[in-house]
This record gives sequence, structure tokens and C-alpha cells, in this order.
Amino acid sequence: MLKIFIIPILFIFHPIHVTLTTIEQVQGTDSMKVFFRMYYDDFLNDYSSFDAKADVRKISDNESFPAEMAGKYFNDKVQIAINNKTLTGKVVAIKILDNEMFLNLLYKSSLDPKKIRIRNRILTGLYSDQINMIFLNLNKHETALRLTPDHDKETYTF
Repeated sequence: MLKIFIIPILFIFHPIHVTLTTIEQVQGTDSMKVFFRMYYDDFLNDYSSFDAKADVRKISDNESFPAEMAGKYFNDKVQIAINNKTLTGKVVAIKILDNEMFLNLLYKSSLDPKKIRIRNRILTGLYSDQINMIFLNLNKHETALRLTPDHDKETYTF
């Protein structure tokens, strides 16, 4: 009986290491909207290993983060290729609220994507149990991908 109460309590105190990325084609255009969400303290830890020169304590005290720096981090950690062409995203909005970071990025891609290749290495150097969930809505196809430190890239053909 005691096990029934102890196991849920252990899950409460164990942090969850998950990020969420959605990639959606803007209908009738050659653009993709990307939405990204993660815990801000995890981001700051990972960013400090990405850019050792950055003073993340000073940045985190302001409860904001420069969009240009976030864009460089995201484009380095997450590579998106459409039809074998690697894309670069531009941060259009960044929001930090209740220890969560929300990024909106815009990518110029292809009007008719046939194949997408995604590599996501966000937090994979920090947490062995990291899960990076990716939801795709491209070319009228929807799917979900689960990437981990051991399996950090996936190709999906439409």
C-alpha cells in the first residue's frame, strides 16, 4: 500500500526533460511557421554550453533573451532540411513566462515539400532522458516524431 503513494510522489519531484516543436506549412506559400517551447532554466543551462562567453545570469535576471542569440542557438541545435536543402529560421517572436520559453520562427522553404529531415540536439548533451517532440503539418500530412539523445534525427517523406 505504501508503494502506491510513494511512486507518484517520486514522479512529482523528478523533472521532465521534454521540448515541443511544431512545424507547419503556411498554405499556398513557400514558408513554414515553427513554434518551439521548453523550460527557460534548461534553455539557459544548454545555452551556456553553446556559447561559453554569454553571461546567462545577467540575461536571465532580465527575464528576456535577445532574439538574435536565440535564433543562432536554435538554428545550430535544430537543423531542418526540405527536399535536401538545409533551411535557416528567423525568430519573429520570443516570450518567457512562468519559466517557459516560447519561440516563433519563420522559415522559407519549398512550395511543395516532398521530404523533410530534422535533427534536434536541444538539451541532448545535458539530459540522457531528454525527449524532443516534433509535430509536423506539411503538404497536408500530419505526423509526430520523438527524438532522443540516441536518436536525434529523422527523415519523413510525403
